[in-house]
Amino acid sequence: MKIELDSFSGTKIYPGRGTLYVRGDSKTFRFHSSKSASLFLQKKNPRRISWTQLYRRHHKKGMTEEVQKKRSRKTIKNERAIVGVSLETIRERRSVKPEIRKATRDADLAAAKEKKKIEKAKRKAAKAKAVAGQSGAAKVSKQGAKGAFQKVQATSR
Repeated sequence: MKIELDSFSGTKIYPGRGTLYVRGDSKTFRFHSSKSASLFLQKKNPRRISWTQLYRRHHKKGMTEEVQKKRSRKTIKNERAIVGVSLETIRERRSVKPEIRKATRDADLAAAKEKKKIEKAKRKAAKAKAVAGQSGAAKVSKQGAKGAFQKVQATSR
């Protein structure tokens, strides 16, 4: 069984199918369908008709086995020091076990809470001292204490 190829589109023509066209110079052309024969007789370029094999070959369509996979570059992880912290200290902190890290964090939190409590007590004592010293003086509003404009009392004639 001999399988011919369409002279225009390049599709396979099985025995008993298609038409044979012989030109005046006795050159033979085989066509799978009247569509390809008509386009050939209109002198259309098969490289410009999207469904033909010549178009697909010309525009590099469907060439899977010949195309090699593009190799992508692998990214290299680069470790650099951060401003104020050297690379050695970063590596040290990374290697510290989670239990130890949690213990130091808890200790730091407790120290911060204690410091905050002491500051609050100091402020409270200072405020109490100021109130005790001011009890004899005239009361001044918050705005007045900040140096706001004093309202002048109106005088009558």
